Amino acid sequence: MNIFVTRKIPQIGLDMLSRKGYKVDMGDFKVPPTKKDLVKYINKSAKKGIKYDALLTLLTDPVDGELLDIIGPQLKIVSNYAVGYNNINCEDAKKRGVVITNTPGGFSDCIAEHTVAMILGLTTRLSEADRFVRAGKYKGWDPMILIGTDISKKTIGILGAGKIGERVAMHLGKGFGMDVIYYDVKRNEVLENDYGAVYYDTPEQVIQKADFVSLHVPLLPSTTHLMNSERFAMMKQGAYLINTARGPVVEEKALVEALKSKKIAGAGLDVFEFEPKVSKELMKMDNVILTPHIASARESARNEMATLAAQNIIDTFEGRVAVGCVNV
Repeated sequence: MNIFVTRKIPQIGLDMLSRKGYKVDMGDFKVPPTKKDLVKYINKSAKKGIKYDALLTLLTDPVDGELLDIIGPQLKIVSNYAVGYNNINCEDAKKRGVVITNTPGGFSDCIAEHTVAMILGLTTRLSEADRFVRAGKYKGWDPMILIGTDISKKTIGILGAGKIGERVAMHLGKGFGMDVIYYDVKRNEVLENDYGAVYYDTPEQVIQKADFVSLHVPLLPSTTHLMNSERFAMMKQGAYLINTARGPVVEEKALVEALKSKKIAGAGLDVFEFEPKVSKELMKMDNVILTPHIASARESARNEMATLAAQNIIDTFEGRVAVGCVNV
């Protein structure tokens, strides 16, 4: 079996595949490849007589019917090294009998902790304070500089109540005494029973009541621009937005306007609408924390993702339904 891994992932996953006797080819791309780049690599391999039975992709790799046809009918699985799989056209894959898998679960804690870190960073003005000191502006203690915001007894509104949303609720509800409200397409009994979260029927109700709105939804047509100008207008005056989900869930132009007008007090973004491009206006704002899509960047999480991505391939090759299968 031949496997094309588009870019370097932790060795633990690659070793699992090698121990099974599979031949693993690794892409040498320095930046996320375009579909044209992937096609070029696959055609180059085909000229050497190599046809791929599995494709191990990253969340930035575009996969559609055209690419699948170029790889050929022997392709059995596209194993996506991510929870989200909006980079893959699952319908195109299903029509061709190609299994699509993801790597759910292993890094819920990491992303939840990153979310909490962003909230604390914004409300303590941590990044601003760091820049203030580095710029040589600190001249001695002053009771009126860099005044922060309390989070205890405030309301965290969670949009998307999966495992990550659960952990955010646990940390902020149990740890910081915040009131938790949430919306999802289905109710989450753990959130309600263990963390006292209150369910609302619409995202608008959560947005209107929350002091902090935290996004944990997959990128779907229904969630693209979930936060737009209309919904920013619904937010509490002085509320905060946190996005550790997917960039296009937030309409950045509308976010910039909400920040410039001081409708909301700040934002924490780990993902961007036109990633890797970042709005120049956002980069100039002191009340915005920007991180380069690193919410799950922990060694433990990355290793677990690699293990699961590899196991999904092994299970599919050996005739089992992979744990991460999303299109059966």
